[in-house]
Amino acid sequence: MVRFQGHFETKELDPFTLEKAYEALKFEHEGRSVGYYDVSEPSLLLCEEVTSSLLKNTVYIDTIAVVGIGGSSLGLKAIDRLLRPKTPHAKKILYFENSDPISIAYEASKVEFAKTLFIVISKSGGTVETLSIFKYLIEKFNITLENSPQVLIVSDEKSVLSQFADHYNLKHFVIPSNIGGRFSVLSAVGVLPLMLAGFDFTGVLNGAKSFVERFWERKEEHLLRKAAFCVANGQKYPINVLFSYSDTFEEFGKWVVQLWGESLGKRNRRGERVGLTPISLIGSVDQHSFLQLIIEGPLNKTVTFMSIEHSRDELMIPEISLPFLEKSDFVNGKSFNTLINAQCKATMQSVQQSGVSVDEIIWECIDEVSVGEMIMYYELLTSAAGALLEINTYDQPGVELGKQILQKYFQN
Repeated sequence: MVRFQGHFETKELDPFTLEKAYEALKFEHEGRSVGYYDVSEPSLLLCEEVTSSLLKNTVYIDTIAVVGIGGSSLGLKAIDRLLRPKTPHAKKILYFENSDPISIAYEASKVEFAKTLFIVISKSGGTVETLSIFKYLIEKFNITLENSPQVLIVSDEKSVLSQFADHYNLKHFVIPSNIGGRFSVLSAVGVLPLMLAGFDFTGVLNGAKSFVERFWERKEEHLLRKAAFCVANGQKYPINVLFSYSDTFEEFGKWVVQLWGESLGKRNRRGERVGLTPISLIGSVDQHSFLQLIIEGPLNKTVTFMSIEHSRDELMIPEISLPFLEKSDFVNGKSFNTLINAQCKATMQSVQQSGVSVDEIIWECIDEVSVGEMIMYYELLTSAAGALLEINTYDQPGVELGKQILQKYFQN
């Protein structure tokens, strides 16, 4: 389970604002224009299909190669990083994301073809980075596409990539048309690679399902208050910093940055530029860098502190006193978990004392249910903020413009 402790000054928020956000999400849900609210049910059925058939047919596989970028990789990469310490026997997952030749060649060097399953993921089906890397892998490993049991496709039902899969009789799975790529991690995008790698994705889905049910029952009002505060104070505090106290949150922070940035940086209905800028930090590492800017720089940020109450690894700091280094002896005999959580609390207090608004998210422990809860929390938070900003949360015209210019660049 996850606890949310709000420290933002939300008492002055107009109750109408909370209702506006809630009703906007309810309208999307009931009208089925946005599908991630209900994705747990079909995804649980997909988990059963994977367990009953695909797992039996891929027993020889020890590596999953995910070919995808952005919403097709960041979310599942985050879940992989969060749950791998408690799932040590999970199969290796390689990520082919960026069109960086150094990374592509390095990841490809790790592939033992006979034991690798390639999962090609693209919501639109036409992502140039993904298709270019896929072509490279086909040539490098001399992949025979027709009826290949080593290639799975995940895309929109009628995309060109799905048509490609049908042409070669490849097994392919559909991303529902009403679920955008960056909101798709709980669909086949996450189910297939993570289930096939050996993770308990049903637990993740159950956590997400439970959280969204509580949200509709108005038992997670803190989420609406946070969205309303961020939007109401967007001119004063345009930047939100996610300060996470565990290295395992690094990929999760990248997913949040994409979700928040690509969804909320838009022109509103009046043509005005709006947006809330996300930044992801890792504590205690970034206490020695970015923290200075937070405390003594411009007061234009809010900070969300994230920590883990109970770590699976109770590593202890030895009772050793070293000559000239006695200054650090005050933590001797304490666990590293106690130390990092104390650093989180101390940093949060120092940030508050400097006049910065903060809130806090505490994971009791990292498990499948908590991961599902946090995925759904940030998706709902993004949708609520988008509704209050009066934008289309689910498109990305700025990103599409860059793609169009790229294509013209190569045509000239």
